[in-house]
Amino acid sequence: MRKPVIALSVGDAAGIGPEIAVRILRNKELTSAADIRLYGPEEIIRKAAERFAPEVTPDIVPVGSLPFAKLVPGKLSPEVGKLAYDTVVRATEDVLAGKADAIVTCPVNKAAINEAGIPFTGHTELVAKLCGTDSFAMMQSAGKLRVIFVTTHIALKDVSAHVTQERIIEVAKLVEEAAKAEGAEHPRIAVAGLNPHAGENGHMGTEDETVVKPAIRKLKESGMDVSGPYPSDTLFIDSIRNTFDGIVSMYHDQGHIPFKMLAFDKGVNSTMGLPIIRTSVDHGTAFEIAWKGVADTGSLEAAVHTAIKRANAKRKSAE
Repeated sequence: MRKPVIALSVGDAAGIGPEIAVRILRNKELTSAADIRLYGPEEIIRKAAERFAPEVTPDIVPVGSLPFAKLVPGKLSPEVGKLAYDTVVRATEDVLAGKADAIVTCPVNKAAINEAGIPFTGHTELVAKLCGTDSFAMMQSAGKLRVIFVTTHIALKDVSAHVTQERIIEVAKLVEEAAKAEGAEHPRIAVAGLNPHAGENGHMGTEDETVVKPAIRKLKESGMDVSGPYPSDTLFIDSIRNTFDGIVSMYHDQGHIPFKMLAFDKGVNSTMGLPIIRTSVDHGTAFEIAWKGVADTGSLEAAVHTAIKRANAKRKSAE
């Protein structure tokens, strides 16, 4: 069986993306298991390899042009932001065209892309749009810990309007599917409450009674092992979260804060529900340490490893 091809977009060139992208090519476990192609401005990638991984020769798919002399590490730039956006688009299109088996994304800077005049809320939404997919969700994972999100990149004041029975049911099924694909025969799924203390039986907001609980009942009726709503301030402690194979989080920070405290250096961000495989790091551009050679590669290595594993499983199931 041929090795899967991984389209790795290097992200915002002024951040840590180029550095960590070239440094993971020193990981023989990854490079022996997949052909990893780096997407982005060629001169920037070659300079990063020269400085941070001189022993490797990266396989580069050039996107755009950015002279290294014009790059200011750690500085927000609309020009660099547009280039990062174009890189994600090109890598996604290549996966959709069958030129690669999965896309793995290094971090971009949302402000830089928006200041370039491109409306952008995140990788998750962009890749889903390019795939023509309306049913998708962000999932953070590290081993058995899987956290999937009912809402993602929207203002906190808008969250409750987007928490619906249909959406809870949709993402719960996606995280169950992910758990089964990774070996859980009978996944147990926990659903976090929306309000503090999961609403205190309707005394602290009504959504947990009128939306969350009915969605859980419907999921149970469909045969899934689902329970909740659980107060999110205790759901993530060891003795509770370790009994579940997936957690449904209602909004971005409710799930991201505990997840990153538990697995920041090895967490993987995935977009579930797509026709293609997409994984990512679970951190940002880290402008403050960009191009200093100190960025941790753990999350990117985990993202590539996960993409390889899923690509091999997808190919095997298609045979």
